[in-house]
Amino acid sequence: MATVFNYPPMQRVHSGADYVSAVVQEADRANAQRVFLMIGGTLSRETDWADRLAKALHGRMVASFNRMASHTPRGDVIAAISAAREANTDMVVTLGGGSVTDAGKAVRLGLANDIRVEADFDRLATRIVDGKRIIPQMVAPTVPMVCVPTTLSAGDFSSGAGVTDVARGHKQAIYQIGMMARAVVLDPSLSHRTPEWLWLSTGIRAVDHAVEDICSISGNPFSEGASMQALRLLSRGLRGVKDRPGDESAYLDCLNGAWLSMVGSQSGVEKGASHGIGHALGGAAKVPHGYTSCVMLPTVLRFNLSVNAARQKLVSEAFGDANIPAADHVQKLVADLGLPGRIRDTGVKPEQLDHIAEMAMHDRWIPTNPRPIKDAATVRALLDQAW
Repeated sequence: MATVFNYPPMQRVHSGADYVSAVVQEADRANAQRVFLMIGGTLSRETDWADRLAKALHGRMVASFNRMASHTPRGDVIAAISAAREANTDMVVTLGGGSVTDAGKAVRLGLANDIRVEADFDRLATRIVDGKRIIPQMVAPTVPMVCVPTTLSAGDFSSGAGVTDVARGHKQAIYQIGMMARAVVLDPSLSHRTPEWLWLSTGIRAVDHAVEDICSISGNPFSEGASMQALRLLSRGLRGVKDRPGDESAYLDCLNGAWLSMVGSQSGVEKGASHGIGHALGGAAKVPHGYTSCVMLPTVLRFNLSVNAARQKLVSEAFGDANIPAADHVQKLVADLGLPGRIRDTGVKPEQLDHIAEMAMHDRWIPTNPRPIKDAATVRALLDQAW
């Protein structure tokens, strides 16, 4: 019955803050003189957010990078590492969605470990050997990072990153505690630029974090409490954004819910098959992160119910009705938000399912699913159920 809570190395979360003033404060605290901005391509082209930040930093923003594709391809990360190395950066700031955030973490790790070509990531990637997760030794990043998220995938709060080996159709997981951001800035005024489908679906990704943490084989009381509050905020906030576009209080509920959904990840709580299969759907079939949770989480909950019914009851309580199965709560939220509820609705082809199942078996979260998954055939059966 013993549990362990590991406090994360993150120092601050600026909730409801103006991103410019918060980033400047963090740069001042770190005495950063050579800030490297990583920003989403669309935001770079269609907003003045980078210019506003550069002006406020008074010449300390020395370079920026705006060419990171979805799912953080290794080639794009190598290009960003090269640009950051050339700029001699002493702080990374990310402004955008989960792919940009993961790239910021990978860039800092790449600088510390002399990553220069795509294949170099193979020596940093987490491996699954005989059902056990093997994390290679590596040098911790020394360059601090500040994240300003514009989606709800919440990778800004974790010490892990995913980079995609495009040639193999495989997302590699990299973990090093020093990759965690020094600070995260939650500015709801930036949320209106995010397409509705992306905001809402990454919100379900945050729901997935909270649900799998509550149901985890390695949870703890602190994470459980944070995750249950995350579900309350997310279910209210996501429906609020859908019903009342432009309501900043609803956007802030979502941002705070996403933050709380990551307390488990920050403290080492293990995830399950919704995340593990989701990574394979993203890496092998390019399904957006949020959509992977929409289509897999209800199915995985039903698969696990025989071994963690009491845990799932807590999920239902957080959604507001303990008498409704957790899977049904999630499925209804997905439907209420107008998001895809089946794999076939995300563009995946039937002939891809075997490969996705095989790739999932290499993911770090399959061995920690509450109900054991021993082979790709079991994953394929779950894919078929979610089809």
